[in-house]
Amino acid sequence: MTRATPRNAVSSQTVLDTALTLFAERGYHGTALSQIAEALEVRTPSLYNHMTSKQELLQTIVEATVRGVLADFRQATQGRTEPIDRLFHAVLVYARRHATHRREAIVVNRDTSSLEEPFRSQMQALRREHEHALRQIISDGVAAGRFTVDSPALASFAIRELCVSIARWYQDDGPIGPDQVAREYTEFALSIVGVGKR
Repeated sequence: MTRATPRNAVSSQTVLDTALTLFAERGYHGTALSQIAEALEVRTPSLYNHMTSKQELLQTIVEATVRGVLADFRQATQGRTEPIDRLFHAVLVYARRHATHRREAIVVNRDTSSLEEPFRSQMQALRREHEHALRQIISDGVAAGRFTVDSPALASFAIRELCVSIARWYQDDGPIGPDQVAREYTEFALSIVGVGKR
């Protein structure tokens, strides 16, 4: 991991970014505040100038990520009524986010359960909102005769897990860019619901 900024350049954002990297690498419970401070080359007590607790850092990361996923979805599907078009664009932004925000995706999918209540339930509700919205697109497509799946819930789960997996293997310096990954994974998603290549 790259050593962080000089001591006089430490800010709330650099603390958060360093925590994000370490949480993604080691897990929330596997990361101590002293390790965040060490990465920033500062003393642990100085972190409290920029945050109140390690839990606050996790809350900030999870909330920003979950709300970002919902915002992507709403923007991608707004004004679209045709089920194939809606699913295509919903999956396109979801897949791309998992290529461009890998650390966040890893932390949210692994460490949301480490949030304290009532925040954990609030974030889980927001995640379910996205899950239900994606499932509804598939249900609408089945009702309209555009998709051929017996279980929209199972198809939605498969598509989401497909996209989530991108964060585990994608590399910035790899041969495939995030846009191409997103496009190809969107085609995979459409095949799950019985739609041929666009």
